[in-house]
Amino acid sequence: MAKVTRDDVARLAGTSTAVVSYVINNGPRPVAAGTRERVLAAIKELGYRPDRVAQAMASQRTDLIGLIVPDARQPFFAEMAHAVEQAAAERGKMVLVGNSDYLDEREVHYLRAFLGMRVSGLILISQGPSEHAAAEIDAWDARVVLLHRRPDAIDDVAVVLDDIGGARRLTRHLLDHGHPYVACLGGVESTPESGDPVTDHVTGWRRAMDEAGLSTEGRLFQAPYNRYDAYRVALDLLSGPDRPPALVCATDDQAIGVLRAARELRIDVPGELAVAGFDDVKEAALTDPPLTTVGSDRVGMARAAVDLAINDQDGPPLERHRRFPSQLRIRRSCGCPAERPSP
Repeated sequence: MAKVTRDDVARLAGTSTAVVSYVINNGPRPVAAGTRERVLAAIKELGYRPDRVAQAMASQRTDLIGLIVPDARQPFFAEMAHAVEQAAAERGKMVLVGNSDYLDEREVHYLRAFLGMRVSGLILISQGPSEHAAAEIDAWDARVVLLHRRPDAIDDVAVVLDDIGGARRLTRHLLDHGHPYVACLGGVESTPESGDPVTDHVTGWRRAMDEAGLSTEGRLFQAPYNRYDAYRVALDLLSGPDRPPALVCATDDQAIGVLRAARELRIDVPGELAVAGFDDVKEAALTDPPLTTVGSDRVGMARAAVDLAINDQDGPPLERHRRFPSQLRIRRSCGCPAERPSP
């Protein structure tokens, strides 16, 4: 059977090949609703499949969006990647995902690979402020959308969350339960870095403690972001003589590890220890007790990032930095009797 061409579709639909192209590519020119329906009906009847490779060669762009994440095994990044994939699909794009494993060289590897593939957009969830990544982006003269984190080294459009405000509200909520102080389980890095969400969570905790007239000295502890290592750190912390009455964790994954350690040590949560996390991964609602945390409009953030990534660079100026509000998700791990709406 001869291969069906765009000319065949145009003849059956009674229109030009250019109009068929506009329908297939959703532009660049509008097509009347009746004409679009005829073209789509002809495509279905003939079984036409566009030659994506030829399209990419002609336009110097593919229908692909590159997404680089630190570690897709972590629930937050997995859920964010899924939200980006859904948003891209709504716009007729597919997503390629690369894991940097928190390594500069891996991040640069995927930047170079995806940009070399002429992706129509690139979204980067960076593991840190990388001068090498910034140099790679400059070399390709490409727009890269920073999602979740905006390192100082990379000055490109960004979609981020109000991490400081969320952590501040979360800490104040725990203090409102009457705890004498709230400790914090932060990340493994102790040096403040602008644009680092985990460091911003610690900053928000510090601000709330300072506003309450409470010292933070000796009350900040460090653990890797995953639940397994956080569990081991929590075993030592919670079995020691200075066990805190309340603990804000920089990520939900850390908080899940803390809950496991508390259960093994027979520490009642929230009766003897209030626990809260950050990110509102889906599993947070299923822990025992359900985890109080800070959430965000992840779907809205993903859509904003995709829109920025595929926006025509010759079009109107973009809003370079979009900051989404944080939202408290109050559940029983903080001492509240049941889940209730954010204050």
